[in-house]
Amino acid sequence: MHYNLFKSMEKLLTDREIKYRHLIDVEQKLDEIQDVDVLLEKILSETRTIVNADAGSIYIIEGKNLKIKHAQNDTQLRSLPLGEKLPYLFFSFPISKNSIAGYAAATKETLIIDDAYNIPSDRPYKFNKQTDITTNYKTKSVYTIPLVMHNGIVLGVLQIINKLNKDGEVVSFDDDDDAFIGHFALAAVRALKRAYDTRETHRKMLKLSEFRDPKETYSHVERVSSISLEIYDRWAFEQNIPEEERQTYRDNLKIAAKFHDIGKVGISDIILKKPARFSDEERAIMKSHTCIGAMLFYPPETELDRMSMDVALRHHERWDGGENGYPGEDYSEGNNFEKFQLGDPIMNPVPLKGKAIPLAARIVSVADVFDALSHKRCYKDAWNLDDAFSEIQNGAGTQFDPEIVLAFVKIRDRVEKILLDYSDVEEI
Repeated sequence: MHYNLFKSMEKLLTDREIKYRHLIDVEQKLDEIQDVDVLLEKILSETRTIVNADAGSIYIIEGKNLKIKHAQNDTQLRSLPLGEKLPYLFFSFPISKNSIAGYAAATKETLIIDDAYNIPSDRPYKFNKQTDITTNYKTKSVYTIPLVMHNGIVLGVLQIINKLNKDGEVVSFDDDDDAFIGHFALAAVRALKRAYDTRETHRKMLKLSEFRDPKETYSHVERVSSISLEIYDRWAFEQNIPEEERQTYRDNLKIAAKFHDIGKVGISDIILKKPARFSDEERAIMKSHTCIGAMLFYPPETELDRMSMDVALRHHERWDGGENGYPGEDYSEGNNFEKFQLGDPIMNPVPLKGKAIPLAARIVSVADVFDALSHKRCYKDAWNLDDAFSEIQNGAGTQFDPEIVLAFVKIRDRVEKILLDYSDVEEI
Protein backbone atom coordinates (compact mmCIF):
# COMPACT_ATOMS: atom_id res chain seq x y z
CA MET A 1 0.00 0.00 0.00
CA HIS A 2 2.82 2.40 0.94
CA TYR A 3 4.65 1.43 -2.27
CA ASN A 4 1.61 2.25 -4.42
CA LEU A 5 1.16 5.54 -2.61
CA PHE A 6 4.81 6.38 -3.22
CA LYS A 7 4.51 5.55 -6.94
CA SER A 8 1.40 7.74 -7.21
CA MET A 9 3.19 10.67 -5.55
CA GLU A 10 6.21 10.12 -7.81
CA LYS A 11 3.95 10.23 -10.87
CA LEU A 12 2.24 13.39 -9.57
CA LEU A 13 5.59 15.10 -9.10
CA THR A 14 6.63 14.04 -12.59
CA ASP A 15 3.49 15.59 -14.11
CA ARG A 16 4.15 18.82 -12.26
CA GLU A 17 7.76 18.78 -13.35
CA ILE A 18 6.73 18.35 -16.97
CA LYS A 19 4.32 21.27 -16.68
CA TYR A 20 6.94 23.54 -15.10
CA ARG A 21 9.46 22.68 -17.81
CA HIS A 22 6.82 23.41 -20.42
CA LEU A 23 6.06 26.71 -18.69
CA ILE A 24 9.71 27.78 -18.79
CA ASP A 25 9.99 26.87 -22.46
CA VAL A 26 6.79 28.70 -23.41
CA GLU A 27 7.69 31.79 -21.39
CA GLN A 28 10.92 32.09 -23.36
CA LYS A 29 8.99 31.79 -26.62
CA LEU A 30 6.55 34.51 -25.54
CA ASP A 31 9.46 36.94 -25.35
CA GLU A 32 10.27 36.22 -29.02
CA ILE A 33 6.79 37.17 -30.30
CA GLN A 34 6.56 40.78 -31.46
CA ASP A 35 2.97 41.26 -32.67
CA VAL A 36 0.27 41.83 -30.03
CA ASP A 37 -2.46 39.79 -31.76
CA VAL A 38 -0.17 36.83 -32.43
CA LEU A 39 1.02 36.99 -28.82
CA LEU A 40 -2.53 37.05 -27.43
CA GLU A 41 -3.42 34.00 -29.50
CA LYS A 42 -0.31 32.19 -28.23
CA ILE A 43 -1.06 33.07 -24.60
CA LEU A 44 -4.55 31.63 -24.91
CA SER A 45 -3.52 28.41 -26.65
CA GLU A 46 -0.61 27.72 -24.29
CA THR A 47 -2.69 28.36 -21.16
CA ARG A 48 -5.26 25.87 -22.42
CA THR A 49 -2.48 23.35 -23.06
CA ILE A 50 -1.06 23.77 -19.54
CA VAL A 51 -4.35 22.81 -17.86
CA ASN A 52 -5.83 20.68 -20.66
CA ALA A 53 -8.85 22.91 -21.31
CA ASP A 54 -11.24 22.44 -24.22
CA ALA A 55 -11.91 26.13 -24.91
CA GLY A 56 -11.17 29.70 -23.94
CA SER A 57 -11.16 33.38 -24.87
CA ILE A 58 -8.85 36.32 -24.41
CA TYR A 59 -9.98 39.95 -24.14
CA ILE A 60 -8.21 43.29 -24.26
CA ILE A 61 -9.14 46.60 -22.66
CA GLU A 62 -10.38 49.30 -25.04
CA GLY A 63 -11.39 52.38 -23.06
CA LYS A 64 -14.17 51.25 -20.74
CA ASN A 65 -14.90 48.09 -22.72
CA LEU A 66 -13.59 44.55 -22.99
CA LYS A 67 -13.03 43.45 -26.58
CA ILE A 68 -12.61 39.82 -27.54
CA LYS A 69 -9.48 39.15 -29.59
CA HIS A 70 -9.36 35.37 -29.84
CA ALA A 71 -11.65 32.47 -29.03
CA GLN A 72 -10.67 28.82 -29.22
CA ASN A 73 -12.80 25.69 -28.90
CA ASP A 74 -11.45 22.24 -29.74
CA THR A 75 -14.87 20.58 -29.72
CA GLN A 76 -16.24 23.03 -32.27
CA LEU A 77 -13.03 22.99 -34.32
CA ARG A 78 -13.26 19.21 -34.78
CA SER A 79 -16.63 19.68 -36.51
CA LEU A 80 -15.08 21.87 -39.23
CA PRO A 81 -13.29 20.73 -42.40
CA LEU A 82 -9.50 20.52 -42.03
CA GLY A 83 -7.80 23.87 -42.44
CA GLU A 84 -10.84 25.96 -41.50
CA LYS A 85 -10.96 28.16 -38.41
CA LEU A 86 -13.74 29.08 -36.04
CA PRO A 87 -15.69 32.21 -37.03
CA TYR A 88 -13.82 35.49 -36.63
CA LEU A 89 -15.18 37.33 -33.56
CA PHE A 90 -15.06 41.07 -32.90
CA PHE A 91 -17.58 42.07 -30.24
CA SER A 92 -17.04 44.21 -27.13
CA PHE A 93 -19.01 44.97 -23.97
CA PRO A 94 -18.75 47.42 -21.05
CA ILE A 95 -16.55 46.50 -18.12
CA SER A 96 -18.92 45.84 -15.23
CA LYS A 97 -19.33 43.35 -12.42
CA ASN A 98 -22.37 41.83 -14.13
CA SER A 99 -20.35 39.54 -16.41
CA ILE A 100 -17.65 37.06 -15.43
CA ALA A 101 -14.90 38.63 -17.53
CA GLY A 102 -16.09 42.12 -16.63
CA TYR A 103 -15.98 41.31 -12.91
CA ALA A 104 -12.40 40.04 -13.21
CA ALA A 105 -11.35 43.21 -15.05
CA ALA A 106 -13.17 45.54 -12.64
CA THR A 107 -12.00 43.91 -9.40
CA LYS A 108 -8.66 42.45 -10.61
CA GLU A 109 -9.72 39.18 -8.99
CA THR A 110 -9.36 35.66 -10.38
CA LEU A 111 -12.60 33.68 -10.58
CA ILE A 112 -12.77 29.88 -10.45
CA ILE A 113 -16.27 28.62 -11.27
CA ASP A 114 -17.16 24.93 -11.06
CA ASP A 115 -20.46 25.18 -12.93
CA ALA A 116 -21.29 28.22 -15.06
CA TYR A 117 -25.00 27.30 -15.03
CA ASN A 118 -25.16 27.16 -11.23
CA ILE A 119 -23.43 30.31 -10.01
CA PRO A 120 -24.67 31.23 -6.50
CA SER A 121 -27.40 33.89 -6.61
CA ASP A 122 -25.51 36.20 -4.24
CA ARG A 123 -22.73 36.72 -6.81
CA PRO A 124 -23.02 39.96 -8.87
CA TYR A 125 -21.96 38.27 -12.11
CA LYS A 126 -23.95 35.91 -14.29
CA PHE A 127 -23.03 33.53 -17.09
CA ASN A 128 -24.30 34.57 -20.52
CA LYS A 129 -25.75 31.40 -22.04
CA GLN A 130 -26.39 32.92 -25.46
CA THR A 131 -23.07 31.82 -26.98
CA ASP A 132 -23.66 28.24 -25.81
CA ILE A 133 -27.16 28.30 -27.29
CA THR A 134 -25.90 29.68 -30.60
CA THR A 135 -23.05 27.18 -30.91
CA ASN A 136 -24.74 24.18 -29.24
CA TYR A 137 -21.94 24.00 -26.67
CA LYS A 138 -22.10 23.44 -22.90
CA THR A 139 -19.82 25.55 -20.74
CA LYS A 140 -19.22 24.17 -17.27
CA SER A 141 -15.93 24.87 -15.48
CA VAL A 142 -14.51 28.37 -15.99
CA TYR A 143 -11.22 29.92 -14.91
CA THR A 144 -10.99 33.72 -15.43
CA ILE A 145 -7.89 35.76 -14.61
CA PRO A 146 -7.20 39.46 -15.22
CA LEU A 147 -3.86 40.30 -16.84
CA VAL A 148 -2.60 43.02 -14.51
CA MET A 149 0.67 44.94 -14.64
CA HIS A 150 2.66 45.80 -11.51
CA ASN A 151 1.27 49.34 -11.59
CA GLY A 152 -2.28 47.98 -11.40
CA ILE A 153 -3.24 48.64 -15.03
CA VAL A 154 -5.32 45.80 -16.49
CA LEU A 155 -4.23 44.81 -20.00
CA GLY A 156 -6.91 42.21 -20.57
CA VAL A 157 -8.70 39.13 -19.29
CA LEU A 158 -7.90 35.47 -19.94
CA GLN A 159 -10.77 33.00 -19.67
CA ILE A 160 -10.25 29.23 -19.82
CA ILE A 161 -13.25 26.91 -20.20
CA ASN A 162 -13.94 23.23 -19.51
CA LYS A 163 -10.89 21.54 -18.10
CA LEU A 164 -10.73 17.90 -19.25
CA ASN A 165 -9.44 14.90 -17.33
CA LYS A 166 -7.63 11.97 -18.93
CA ASP A 167 -10.94 10.42 -19.95
CA GLY A 168 -12.06 13.59 -21.72
CA GLU A 169 -14.61 14.46 -19.04
CA VAL A 170 -15.16 18.06 -17.95
CA VAL A 171 -13.86 18.63 -14.40
CA SER A 172 -13.28 21.60 -12.12
CA PHE A 173 -10.10 23.67 -12.06
CA ASP A 174 -8.08 22.98 -8.91
CA ASP A 175 -5.37 24.66 -6.84
CA ASP A 176 -2.60 23.31 -9.07
CA ASP A 177 -4.26 24.86 -12.12
CA ASP A 178 -4.52 28.14 -10.24
CA ALA A 179 -0.81 28.06 -9.43
CA PHE A 180 0.27 27.18 -12.97
CA ILE A 181 -1.97 29.73 -14.69
CA GLY A 182 -1.15 32.43 -12.16
CA HIS A 183 2.58 31.90 -12.73
CA PHE A 184 2.15 31.88 -16.50
CA ALA A 185 0.01 35.04 -16.40
CA LEU A 186 2.92 37.00 -14.91
CA ALA A 187 5.10 36.10 -17.89
CA ALA A 188 2.21 36.81 -20.27
CA VAL A 189 1.77 40.32 -18.85
CA ARG A 190 5.48 41.10 -19.24
CA ALA A 191 5.45 39.91 -22.84
CA LEU A 192 2.25 41.83 -23.58
CA LYS A 193 3.63 45.07 -22.18
CA ARG A 194 6.71 44.75 -24.39
CA ALA A 195 4.57 43.94 -27.45
CA TYR A 196 2.27 46.90 -26.77
CA ASP A 197 5.30 49.21 -26.53
CA THR A 198 6.58 47.86 -29.85
CA ARG A 199 3.18 48.31 -31.48
CA GLU A 200 2.98 51.90 -30.28
CA THR A 201 6.34 52.64 -31.90
CA HIS A 202 5.14 51.10 -35.15
CA ARG A 203 1.84 52.98 -34.93
CA LYS A 204 3.66 56.31 -34.72
CA MET A 205 5.72 55.44 -37.80
CA LEU A 206 2.57 54.49 -39.69
CA LYS A 207 0.75 57.66 -38.62
CA LEU A 208 3.50 59.60 -40.39
CA SER A 209 2.53 57.82 -43.59
CA GLU A 210 -1.15 58.61 -42.97
CA PHE A 211 -0.36 62.31 -42.41
CA ARG A 212 1.40 62.40 -45.78
CA ASP A 213 -1.12 60.29 -47.70
CA PRO A 214 -4.74 60.38 -46.45
CA LYS A 215 -5.50 57.20 -48.44
CA GLU A 216 -3.02 55.29 -46.28
CA THR A 217 -5.19 55.21 -43.16
CA TYR A 218 -4.31 53.23 -40.06
CA SER A 219 -7.48 51.18 -40.57
CA HIS A 220 -6.23 50.28 -44.05
CA VAL A 221 -2.88 49.01 -42.83
CA GLU A 222 -4.55 47.06 -40.02
CA ARG A 223 -6.91 45.39 -42.50
CA VAL A 224 -4.08 44.56 -44.90
CA SER A 225 -2.07 43.15 -42.00
CA SER A 226 -4.93 41.00 -40.65
CA ILE A 227 -6.00 39.74 -44.09
CA SER A 228 -2.39 38.91 -44.95
CA LEU A 229 -2.10 36.80 -41.79
CA GLU A 230 -5.30 34.89 -42.62
CA ILE A 231 -4.08 34.25 -46.18
CA TYR A 232 -0.77 32.94 -44.89
CA ASP A 233 -2.42 30.66 -42.32
CA ARG A 234 -4.53 29.02 -45.02
CA TRP A 235 -1.63 28.83 -47.50
CA ALA A 236 0.68 27.36 -44.84
CA PHE A 237 -1.91 24.69 -44.02
CA GLU A 238 -2.23 23.75 -47.69
CA GLN A 239 1.57 23.59 -48.02
CA ASN A 240 2.07 21.57 -44.79
CA ILE A 241 4.45 24.16 -43.36
CA PRO A 242 5.86 22.95 -39.99
CA GLU A 243 4.20 24.56 -36.97
CA GLU A 244 7.33 26.20 -35.55
CA GLU A 245 8.22 27.77 -38.90
CA ARG A 246 4.62 28.88 -39.35
CA GLN A 247 4.50 30.64 -35.97
CA THR A 248 7.69 32.63 -36.57
CA TYR A 249 6.68 33.63 -40.09
CA ARG A 250 3.17 34.77 -39.17
CA ASP A 251 4.49 36.92 -36.33
CA ASN A 252 6.84 38.76 -38.70
CA LEU A 253 4.24 38.99 -41.48
CA LYS A 254 1.60 40.55 -39.24
CA ILE A 255 3.95 43.49 -38.62
CA ALA A 256 5.76 43.67 -41.97
CA ALA A 257 2.48 43.90 -43.91
CA LYS A 258 1.71 47.19 -42.17
CA PHE A 259 4.77 48.81 -43.72
CA HIS A 260 3.93 48.01 -47.33
CA ASP A 261 3.47 51.68 -48.32
CA ILE A 262 5.59 53.37 -45.65
CA GLY A 263 7.83 54.69 -48.45
CA LYS A 264 5.19 57.24 -49.43
CA VAL A 265 6.58 59.46 -46.67
CA GLY A 266 9.41 60.25 -49.10
CA ILE A 267 7.22 61.25 -52.06
CA SER A 268 6.68 64.95 -52.75
CA ASP A 269 3.23 66.33 -51.85
CA ILE A 270 3.05 67.79 -55.35
CA ILE A 271 2.85 64.24 -56.67
CA LEU A 272 1.37 62.37 -53.72
CA LYS A 273 -1.66 64.65 -53.42
CA LYS A 274 -2.08 65.58 -57.07
CA PRO A 275 -5.81 65.47 -57.91
CA ALA A 276 -5.26 64.84 -61.64
CA ARG A 277 -3.62 62.00 -63.57
CA PHE A 278 0.14 61.61 -63.27
CA SER A 279 2.50 62.37 -66.11
CA ASP A 280 4.84 59.51 -67.06
CA GLU A 281 7.66 61.08 -65.03
CA GLU A 282 5.44 61.67 -62.01
CA ARG A 283 4.21 58.08 -62.14
CA ALA A 284 7.82 56.87 -62.29
CA ILE A 285 8.65 58.93 -59.20
CA MET A 286 5.54 57.66 -57.42
CA LYS A 287 6.71 54.09 -58.05
CA SER A 288 9.88 54.89 -56.12
CA HIS A 289 7.93 54.67 -52.84
CA THR A 290 8.79 50.97 -52.97
CA CYS A 291 12.51 51.70 -52.80
CA ILE A 292 12.12 54.44 -50.21
CA GLY A 293 10.16 52.07 -47.95
CA ALA A 294 12.72 49.31 -48.38
CA MET A 295 15.59 51.65 -47.55
CA LEU A 296 14.05 52.25 -44.11
CA PHE A 297 14.90 48.64 -43.26
CA TYR A 298 18.23 48.40 -45.09
CA PRO A 299 20.57 46.82 -44.22
CA PRO A 300 18.29 44.33 -42.44
CA GLU A 301 19.40 43.35 -38.96
CA THR A 302 16.54 40.96 -38.12
CA GLU A 303 14.15 38.65 -39.94
CA LEU A 304 11.44 41.26 -39.39
CA ASP A 305 13.63 43.89 -41.06
CA ARG A 306 14.21 41.53 -43.97
CA MET A 307 10.51 40.78 -44.45
CA SER A 308 9.52 44.45 -44.04
CA MET A 309 12.09 45.39 -46.68
CA ASP A 310 10.82 42.67 -49.05
CA VAL A 311 7.19 43.70 -48.60
CA ALA A 312 7.84 47.41 -49.11
CA LEU A 313 10.02 46.77 -52.17
CA ARG A 314 8.11 44.00 -53.92
CA HIS A 315 4.36 44.28 -53.21
CA HIS A 316 3.76 45.89 -56.65
CA GLU A 317 5.56 43.20 -58.64
CA ARG A 318 3.46 40.99 -60.94
CA TRP A 319 3.44 37.19 -60.80
CA ASP A 320 3.71 36.96 -64.63
CA GLY A 321 6.52 39.50 -64.85
CA GLY A 322 4.26 41.94 -66.73
CA GLU A 323 5.46 45.42 -67.57
CA ASN A 324 3.20 47.04 -64.97
CA GLY A 325 5.11 45.39 -62.13
CA TYR A 326 7.79 47.41 -60.32
CA PRO A 327 10.48 48.19 -59.25
CA GLY A 328 11.85 45.01 -60.90
CA GLU A 329 15.22 43.24 -60.93
CA ASP A 330 17.26 46.43 -61.24
CA TYR A 331 16.47 47.27 -57.64
CA SER A 332 17.94 44.56 -55.45
CA GLU A 333 20.82 44.15 -53.06
CA GLY A 334 24.10 44.41 -54.93
CA ASN A 335 22.44 46.45 -57.68
CA ASN A 336 20.83 49.90 -58.12
CA PHE A 337 18.84 49.54 -54.91
CA GLU A 338 21.86 50.46 -52.82
CA LYS A 339 22.52 53.46 -55.07
CA PHE A 340 18.93 54.68 -54.99
CA GLN A 341 18.51 58.36 -54.14
CA LEU A 342 15.37 60.08 -52.85
CA GLY A 343 13.43 61.48 -55.81
CA ASP A 344 14.83 59.03 -58.36
CA PRO A 345 12.18 57.72 -60.78
CA ILE A 346 11.64 54.01 -61.50
CA MET A 347 12.05 53.82 -65.27
CA ASN A 348 11.51 50.77 -67.50
CA PRO A 349 12.04 48.08 -64.84
CA VAL A 350 13.35 44.65 -65.79
CA PRO A 351 10.47 42.42 -64.61
CA LEU A 352 10.67 40.26 -61.50
CA LYS A 353 8.29 37.32 -61.69
CA GLY A 354 6.98 34.16 -60.05
CA LYS A 355 8.63 32.84 -56.93
CA ALA A 356 11.50 35.29 -57.34
CA ILE A 357 9.03 37.65 -55.66
CA PRO A 358 9.22 37.02 -51.88
CA LEU A 359 6.26 35.12 -50.44
CA ALA A 360 5.35 37.90 -48.01
CA ALA A 361 5.14 40.42 -50.85
CA ARG A 362 2.94 38.07 -52.90
CA ILE A 363 0.55 37.75 -49.97
CA VAL A 364 0.44 41.47 -49.16
CA SER A 365 -0.12 42.27 -52.83
CA VAL A 366 -3.44 40.41 -52.78
CA ALA A 367 -4.53 41.89 -49.43
CA ASP A 368 -3.57 45.43 -50.42
CA VAL A 369 -5.32 45.41 -53.82
CA PHE A 370 -8.45 43.82 -52.36
CA ASP A 371 -8.68 46.38 -49.59
CA ALA A 372 -8.15 49.26 -52.02
CA LEU A 373 -10.90 47.90 -54.28
CA SER A 374 -13.39 47.37 -51.46
CA HIS A 375 -13.04 50.86 -49.94
CA LYS A 376 -13.87 54.34 -51.16
CA ARG A 377 -11.09 56.61 -52.32
CA CYS A 378 -11.14 60.21 -53.50
CA TYR A 379 -10.86 58.95 -57.08
CA LYS A 380 -13.37 56.06 -56.93
CA ASP A 381 -16.29 54.50 -55.08
CA ALA A 382 -15.96 51.28 -53.10
CA TRP A 383 -16.52 48.10 -55.10
CA ASN A 384 -19.05 45.61 -53.78
CA LEU A 385 -17.43 42.55 -52.23
CA ASP A 386 -18.45 40.10 -54.98
CA ASP A 387 -16.80 42.27 -57.62
CA ALA A 388 -13.69 42.81 -55.50
CA PHE A 389 -13.28 39.07 -54.89
CA SER A 390 -13.87 38.35 -58.60
CA GLU A 391 -11.20 40.88 -59.58
CA ILE A 392 -8.64 39.15 -57.37
CA GLN A 393 -9.60 35.76 -58.83
CA ASN A 394 -9.32 37.14 -62.35
CA GLY A 395 -5.77 38.23 -61.57
CA ALA A 396 -4.64 34.75 -60.51
CA GLY A 397 -1.69 33.66 -62.65
CA THR A 398 -1.13 37.14 -64.08
CA GLN A 399 -0.98 39.81 -61.39
CA PHE A 400 -1.13 37.43 -58.43
CA ASP A 401 0.31 34.10 -57.32
CA PRO A 402 -2.51 31.60 -58.04
CA GLU A 403 -1.82 29.61 -54.85
CA ILE A 404 -2.15 32.78 -52.77
CA VAL A 405 -5.41 33.69 -54.54
CA LEU A 406 -6.78 30.20 -53.86
CA ALA A 407 -5.98 30.56 -50.16
CA PHE A 408 -7.56 34.02 -50.16
CA VAL A 409 -10.82 32.79 -51.70
CA LYS A 410 -11.09 30.02 -49.09
CA ILE A 411 -11.05 32.53 -46.21
CA ARG A 412 -13.71 34.88 -47.57
CA ASP A 413 -15.85 34.70 -44.43
CA ARG A 414 -12.93 35.78 -42.24
CA VAL A 415 -11.94 38.55 -44.66
CA GLU A 416 -15.46 39.98 -44.55
CA LYS A 417 -15.40 39.99 -40.74
CA ILE A 418 -12.04 41.79 -40.74
CA LEU A 419 -13.53 44.50 -42.97
CA LEU A 420 -16.30 44.99 -40.41
CA ASP A 421 -13.89 44.96 -37.47
CA TYR A 422 -11.86 47.84 -38.94
CA SER A 423 -14.70 49.83 -40.48
CA ASP A 424 -14.89 52.44 -37.72
CA VAL A 425 -12.71 55.00 -39.51
CA GLU A 426 -14.16 56.64 -42.62
CA GLU A 427 -11.90 56.23 -45.63
CA ILE A 428 -10.96 59.32 -47.61
